[in-house]
Amino acid sequence: MAQGLTEVERKFVPGPGTEERLQELGGTLEHRITFRDSYYDTPELSLMRADHWLRQREGSGWELKCPGVAGVSGPHTEYMELTAEPAIVAQLCEVLGAEGLGAGGVAAVLCPLGLQEVASFVTKRSAWKLVPLGAEELPLWVHLDTADFGYAVGEVEALVHEEAEVPAALEKIHSLSSLLGVPAQEKPPAKLMVYLQCFRPQDYQLLLEENSSREKPRD
Repeated sequence: MAQGLTEVERKFVPGPGTEERLQELGGTLEHRITFRDSYYDTPELSLMRADHWLRQREGSGWELKCPGVAGVSGPHTEYMELTAEPAIVAQLCEVLGAEGLGAGGVAAVLCPLGLQEVASFVTKRSAWKLVPLGAEELPLWVHLDTADFGYAVGEVEALVHEEAEVPAALEKIHSLSSLLGVPAQEKPPAKLMVYLQCFRPQDYQLLLEENSSREKPRD
């Protein structure tokens, strides 16, 4: 797999005092933006069932999230983020078992790979940046999102270049989460999962069953 940044994040349920608390902790409001995300998959959800998530973000282009290396367990997620289109196409072909599609962009391989839009929604986001003491090289981001179907969720996120940096990132993420009053095991669903639950319940149920099957060997 082509290498990219690894996103380590923990989701939480934001409250009315979350932004005030971020200010108290020295956070800086970097921007407030609104954007549309469109997700693509096969009719059988072959990508999502393999824990791969293909998204086109308005104004930002394509991104493919791939599962990171299994590490410390807990209420966090770890994904490799691919944003270069040749790397995305190569990974899509590998996951979907396709060959000979050439080096075109993502849009050019959607039809050959049987990919179609499965979700599209608008998000309003407040993005906060925090630099933990002594960790200038690893800033944390807190995103406070509200989707146009009414779901609100926050995430504490760090982006790292090497797998060896993940444990330190997790320590800082969990520390900030605690300062924000996030319950130890709180793990709210992602916006996409709530969207599927609301508007594509059969697909949502399929992913729940797949996740349950994937997790059983680790019990």
